[in-house]
Amino acid sequence: MKTISRRTWLKSGLLSAGSMSLMSHISISESFRHSVTTDHQGNIIHSPFFKEYLPANVYERPVLKAKLNANENPYGPAPQAIEALKNAASSGNRYAWGSLSELTEKIAAKEKVETKNIMMGPGSSDLLEKVGIVLFMKPGNVVSADPSYMSLIHVAESVGATWKPVPLASDWSHDLDAMAAAVDENTKLVYVCNPNNPTGSITDSGKLREFCKTVSKKAPVFVDEAYLEFMEDGAKQSMVSLVAEGYDVIVARTFSKIHGMAGLRVGYMVAQPALIEKIQTITRGGMGITQTSLAAALASMDAADFLTMSREKNAEVREYVTTTVKQMGYKPVPSSTSFLIFPIAMDGKEFLKNMYEKQVGVRAFEFMDKNWCRVSMGTMDEAKLFTEALASVLS
Repeated sequence: MKTISRRTWLKSGLLSAGSMSLMSHISISESFRHSVTTDHQGNIIHSPFFKEYLPANVYERPVLKAKLNANENPYGPAPQAIEALKNAASSGNRYAWGSLSELTEKIAAKEKVETKNIMMGPGSSDLLEKVGIVLFMKPGNVVSADPSYMSLIHVAESVGATWKPVPLASDWSHDLDAMAAAVDENTKLVYVCNPNNPTGSITDSGKLREFCKTVSKKAPVFVDEAYLEFMEDGAKQSMVSLVAEGYDVIVARTFSKIHGMAGLRVGYMVAQPALIEKIQTITRGGMGITQTSLAAALASMDAADFLTMSREKNAEVREYVTTTVKQMGYKPVPSSTSFLIFPIAMDGKEFLKNMYEKQVGVRAFEFMDKNWCRVSMGTMDEAKLFTEALASVLS
């Protein structure tokens, strides 16, 4: 086992322009901004419980017919967002504070909070990482599920935090009782990804709400809702109302998923003003969002037909993939997201090699003493390419 720092990667040339396709493969976090621990096969070790396989040809740029490895919305951005982005290009010589303020106000109205409760960022991962940096400038621990989205955890560890992982419950939900028991006097943050990545599973909103009310009296609870809007009743499942009620709860959302704007980088979090002010003393929220991205996000918020279409098509493709995978004899975890995960009876690295040879990009993990495939929900045509390749590779 070895640890590779970002500086080492840069010095070795592995992050050169010709190798940037690595970013579409690596871990659940967005990039190598933190140290990465790998095993002797070059696979990423997130925890003793959770490992991610990387393709043997990870430094090559694969030609894919179906890119289903990054949970990207294949239908976006919305036409209105694209048009707004084009129109905003001519004002790219101006700072975007006015547009940022307008978007903040619009989000605050949607979430029924005040603007002082909103912090913007270039994607929700940026905000997760800022919280991880600021809260753990002094030692402490962070409690989260295992497996889960690792961006905040990795960054917190890189500045000195101790991670207290809690395995998911047998039904794939967060084990809220065990997480509450893991909180101690040194806990500075509790992180809940709901729906969870990489499992796609949902934790009951009623139980989570009570958990947040109780635990937030001891430590802030960060609820990452990046995929919540793929659920038909996502708004009802959200924890955002707890912020307005005064609880020390943080909720993150992104325009990368349902809005189809992963490459445009817009996200926000809703939190108590004191936390936002603490972060703002170190780094400004929203400074990294471009004028064009803000214009696209503003337009996308009004693109109700597009958002409904994305949700419905995602559900249709997810149902097809789920049914087909089950017919092949595999047992997928019930998903509330834009991806599906299921166990495979094959070495993860070999599985990726064979799938990439068929020009289908997916992800592979090891946890629960099994190897798993995670596939994003692309278009129906891409989904059919995936199931055809899967049947061939796992036959």
